[in-house]
Amino acid sequence: MLNPKLIQSLFTAASIQRWNDYPRMVDLVELDKQAHKFIIAYLFAKIEIDNGSDIDMSALIEAGVFEFLRRVVVTDIRPDVFRVMLQKKRKELNGWVLSQLGNLIDDIDDGEFYKRFEQYLLDENMYKKERFILKAASYISTKWEFSIIYQTSQFLNDIDEVKRDVEDEIEDYHELLGVRKFALGKKLSRFIDLSGRLRFQKRWAQTPRIPETSVLGHMLIVALFSYFYSIKTKACKKRLENNFFCALFHDLPEALTRDIITPVKYSVSGMEDIISEIEIQKIENDILPLIPYSIRDEFSYLLGLYNGTKDEFLNKTYQKNIKVVDTLNTYNEDRYNAIDGIALKACDRLAAFVEATLSISHGVKSKELQNGKKQTLDKMTEKEVINGVNFYELALSFEESLKDPPQGSCGT
Repeated sequence: MLNPKLIQSLFTAASIQRWNDYPRMVDLVELDKQAHKFIIAYLFAKIEIDNGSDIDMSALIEAGVFEFLRRVVVTDIRPDVFRVMLQKKRKELNGWVLSQLGNLIDDIDDGEFYKRFEQYLLDENMYKKERFILKAASYISTKWEFSIIYQTSQFLNDIDEVKRDVEDEIEDYHELLGVRKFALGKKLSRFIDLSGRLRFQKRWAQTPRIPETSVLGHMLIVALFSYFYSIKTKACKKRLENNFFCALFHDLPEALTRDIITPVKYSVSGMEDIISEIEIQKIENDILPLIPYSIRDEFSYLLGLYNGTKDEFLNKTYQKNIKVVDTLNTYNEDRYNAIDGIALKACDRLAAFVEATLSISHGVKSKELQNGKKQTLDKMTEKEVINGVNFYELALSFEESLKDPPQGSCGT
């Protein structure tokens, strides 16, 4: 499903600092920016679809994945410098990106993923509408970051010029209804702000860890794992879309409840049910009212709400009523609107295992991390194979890969 070295490369985004030439009250890293961008892009795309535009959600996801992979390679090059490089040396720069990632992605989807990635880098008209939405979402996420930077940078001579440039750019995306709604500063803006605050909540908050990752960044890692899982299992377009965004939003309620560590959540009798009940109330009262009415039912489905309960990690189909099923082998058509909940839970566990294992490999190996790693691996049983994907073996192969030196600049 995934080359272990590619997993390492994905996590380098947690170490790529943003705005690192300005004073910052909090760390701003690329992984969080990309996660926030995907959330905003989902909303903008759905609003455009509801407004009659022909937007391909699977193309939106794939274009976003391509952009993420390229960003991992070019690391911390300033966006304005990167744009100039693309204008003057697009072919050479994109060729270099492909050379760095080639042996990590060339076997995905029997080589077709690499071909589409290459085409995307060379052909600016590929996924043109979806690119524009992603660009607008990237801008809004950057604007949100700048509101933090501005608080600590007002003593700098050029900060008001930067502020003007950031604020003026919104006009470039005004044709999108979602951007116009955001500019009103009402419900959509409040949801974008709420999801962005998941940057400030750290995973494994009870122990030091390298690299440190936020709840928001973790959500994207799980979504990326789910995307490559969906490709591996030949999921239909709607199933791939659902898997990605269900994974992307799976910890969204923690923006309101905060991250409750696993020992508390599962070891205290009845605590899991209480937490689930509180999450449902928070979603219904504080999250769904901020979502455009036309997509609230779909969004509730992605969050795992059904029949008065919440569980995003069940295999489900959704037509008129949600149906929980053991296997999705016979539901791999867009009309069933399926979600691979069991596989998404495996992706979530794999992400947790990688988080702990990476830190331990860097020498930060607290008792909490070592126990968490062991307990997570114990839950990824050796015999459990989900649609041909053995997450247990993938976890072990990732751990083994850390013993080898990184390949190319992606792993450094």
